[in-house]
Amino acid sequence: MNKLSLEPGALSLSTLRQVYFDGTHLDIDSSVWTAVNKARRVVEQKVEGGDIVYGVNTGFGRLAQQHIDNNLLSDLQHNLILSHATGVGDYLNAAVVRLVLLLKINAVSQGVSGIRREVIELLLAMLNNDVLPAIPEKGSVGASGDLAPLAHMSLPVIGEGMVHFNGELVASTTAFNNLGLKSLQLSAKEGLALLNGTQVSTALALKGLFEAEQNINSAFVSGSLTVEAALASRAPFDARIQAVRGQVGQIEAALIFRKLLQPSEMNDSHADCDKVQDPYSLRCQPQVMGACLDQLRNAGAIIEIEANAVSDNPLIFADEGDILSGGNFHAQPIAFAADNIALAIAEIGAMSERRMAMLLDVNMSQLPAFLVEDAGINSGFMIAQVTAAALASENKSFAHPASVDSIPTSANQEDHVSMSTFAARRLSDMNLNTRYIVAIELLAACQGIELRRPLKSNKVLEDYWAQIREVAPYWNHDRYFQPDLEAIAELIQNNVFGSWSNGFIEGKA
Repeated sequence: MNKLSLEPGALSLSTLRQVYFDGTHLDIDSSVWTAVNKARRVVEQKVEGGDIVYGVNTGFGRLAQQHIDNNLLSDLQHNLILSHATGVGDYLNAAVVRLVLLLKINAVSQGVSGIRREVIELLLAMLNNDVLPAIPEKGSVGASGDLAPLAHMSLPVIGEGMVHFNGELVASTTAFNNLGLKSLQLSAKEGLALLNGTQVSTALALKGLFEAEQNINSAFVSGSLTVEAALASRAPFDARIQAVRGQVGQIEAALIFRKLLQPSEMNDSHADCDKVQDPYSLRCQPQVMGACLDQLRNAGAIIEIEANAVSDNPLIFADEGDILSGGNFHAQPIAFAADNIALAIAEIGAMSERRMAMLLDVNMSQLPAFLVEDAGINSGFMIAQVTAAALASENKSFAHPASVDSIPTSANQEDHVSMSTFAARRLSDMNLNTRYIVAIELLAACQGIELRRPLKSNKVLEDYWAQIREVAPYWNHDRYFQPDLEAIAELIQNNVFGSWSNGFIEGKA
C-alpha cells in the first residue's frame, strides 16, 4: 500500500492510478487546517449574524427559499443526508470507493467548503482503516453533483448506513466501534459539502481511464504479435510517415510499435515477398491507435483537473468573507471526457477483432483455417471470433454519448443535468468487453506465431508469447475454450502487458 501525503488540489494521474490499483494510507499536513478553520469561521459568523445563505440555513434545491431556524441547522444537515441516500443497484467496488473518499477529502481540505476539521479527519480515518461506505452505483444524474451516491458515502459520518469492513458488509456503527471511531453531529453547511460534488463521477471516470490504459497497452502487444503472425510489413510504422501528418498520438503509437516490432527472423523471412499492402487493421494501427491515445490523453487531462476541483456549493471565500452560490457541481466536463474514453475503448476493441478475424481467414493470412490443424474435425478459433464480434458490436451501442442526454429534476429547478455518472460507469462494461476481445487476439496471434515455427519473433514479443503460453497452451486440437480467455483477460487486468502508453496519457511524452 502506498503512503501519500496530501497536498490538497495537487493529485496527479500517476498518484491516482497507484491509489486505484494499490490503495493508500493518507496523511494531511497540519498546515492545511489554517484555511479549513478560516472558511469554517465565515460560515459560523454568517449564521450568528442572521444572514440567510443557501445551503447554510435554507432548504435545498426547489426548497431554497425556505429559511431554517438556527436551532434546526444540525437536523437540516442530518435529514439532508438521510433523504438523499436513494441509490439503487450493485455497490461500487472497493477501489472506486477509495478514490471517492480520497477525492472528497482532497476537495474539502482546500478551505473553500466551510467544513470542520473533525469531519475531514473522520473521512481520513475511514479511508486509512478501509471502512468503505456501501455506495449503490445507480441514482445520480451528475448535477447537482453526485447527490445520491455521495449521500451514501456520508451516511457513516452521521452513524447511519452500511460499510464494507474486513471483507464483510456491516453496519457503519459496528465498524466504528471496532476501531474506536465516533460518528458526528453535523453543523451548518457540512452535510451539503459532503454530498454535493462530482467525486463519484470522477472516480468512475478514473477507473474507466485506467482500465482503458490496460486495454490499449495490451492491444499494442496483440497488434504487434499479429503483425508477426501475419508476416505483415513494418513500413507503415516508419517515423517519416507519421511525421508528415503531425498527429501527436499517431507519432507516439508508431514509436510504441517500433519498440515492440524489433528485428526478427519472422520479419526477415518475407523480405522478398510479392505482397504490396496489408489490410487496414494492420497497416493503419498507428493512425487508429494514435487517435485513441489522443482521446485518452485529452480525457485524462480533464479528469485530473476535476479530481482536484472543489465542486460543492455554495463556496466560501474566506479572505473576502463571501459565500457564493454557483454551479461547480455540474459534471459536464466529466461526461464529455467519459464519452471520449468510450470512443477510444470501442475502437481499440474494433481494430483488435478485425486483426484476429484476418488471421483466421486462410486467404488473408496464409495460415491454416481458423488457426488449427485438421480443420473440420476441429473448429479452432471460429467461435472465439464470433464472441469478439459480439462484444465489439455491443460496445458500439455503449459508445453512444451519454452527455447529450438531460432530464429535469427537483421540480425543474435543476433543469439541465450532465449524466456524467452513467457516462463514466458504462466504461467498466465497455472495458470488460474490450479486454476479452484483446485477450482473444493475443491467443490467436500466439497461435499464428507457433504455426510459423521454427521462425522466431524478437525477444520482446517472444517474452510476451511465453507469458501467454504459461497459462494457455498451444491449440493443437479443440478443447474447452473459456478458461483460456479468462486466463489471458486476467493477465491484462494485472498489467502484464506493460505500461507502453501511460506516460503519454499523463502528458509526460
